[in-house]
Amino acid sequence: MKKRWLSLLTAVSLCIPTLLFSGCKNQNGVTEQGFYLDTVISITLYSNDAEEQIHSCFDLAEKYENYFSNTISDSDISKINESNGNPVEVHDETIELLNSGIYYSELSGGSFDITVGALSNLWDFDNNTGNIPKDSDIQAALNTVDYKKIQIDGNTVTYTGNGILDLGGIAKGYIADKMKKYLNREGIYEGLINLGGNVLCVGPKDSDDGYYTIGLQKPFSDDGSVIASVKVSDQSVVTSGTYQRYFEKDGEIYHHILDLTTGYPIDNHLSSVTIITDSSVDADALSTTVFTMGEDAGKQFVESLDQVEAIFITDDNKVSYTSGIGTSIPFEMAE
Repeated sequence: MKKRWLSLLTAVSLCIPTLLFSGCKNQNGVTEQGFYLDTVISITLYSNDAEEQIHSCFDLAEKYENYFSNTISDSDISKINESNGNPVEVHDETIELLNSGIYYSELSGGSFDITVGALSNLWDFDNNTGNIPKDSDIQAALNTVDYKKIQIDGNTVTYTGNGILDLGGIAKGYIADKMKKYLNREGIYEGLINLGGNVLCVGPKDSDDGYYTIGLQKPFSDDGSVIASVKVSDQSVVTSGTYQRYFEKDGEIYHHILDLTTGYPIDNHLSSVTIITDSSVDADALSTTVFTMGEDAGKQFVESLDQVEAIFITDDNKVSYTSGIGTSIPFEMAE
């Protein structure tokens, strides 16, 4: 069952290019996969007879797809994009997600912006095999990026810009958090939610140390080999990386993380940034935001945040991280 979705990172669960699981099954575990959000998603619950709850999580993915997609014509976001500046009434969850998107757009100083859709569509990294857009087209699309033109009053959104809202940089994290909240209401406190590489650990694992072990892929590795691993409990792990969506032309790699000052793929010698924190929507937005800052400024920024840690991998595969990695969060380099 193929579903339409806004541009999000793609992956294959349990063998994903961003994060790799280990120790995520036991004899009482139930794992199911489905194709939602334009990717394979996987949910593992360590509870007997949990198939109904997994299916309910899939239902949530479909529900929020129909709210947040910018390619489904009657979604909330499509209605806003096509409103021509007129007020649009939307669902509570859409308002909640938009407010989060605006918050991180402000926090990042505009390096993360949820009105980036026209620019993202121009590059079309999901399908692009080597087409570099004209600079004039890039600049025209770049001029449409301005989150400040979104106004919210109750459940009414007025968007006076001429760009395209695209919640792809934050929506999967929001949906993962909603799934976890539902599972907790159902009395399920142990499991893994993997929305195409956006991983949320539900509670501590029933093991000797209570941790889930999650591996970070070596960027651009052909076999998906792991460069390092972390152990987390009841936290989310999200990576933004240049190797997730890209094309190569004339020996140069063009990746999907765009510099919103130039309109071109950002060049700061990073291959990936992984964020570890309690909230998946925060991890989702921060992974892109911190990547755009570069290694030094990004590390300093994360150190200023409470209970957020980051791991940086440079384009020559050197690994660095914030102060909580290896102390509060067990960390190990691969051999």
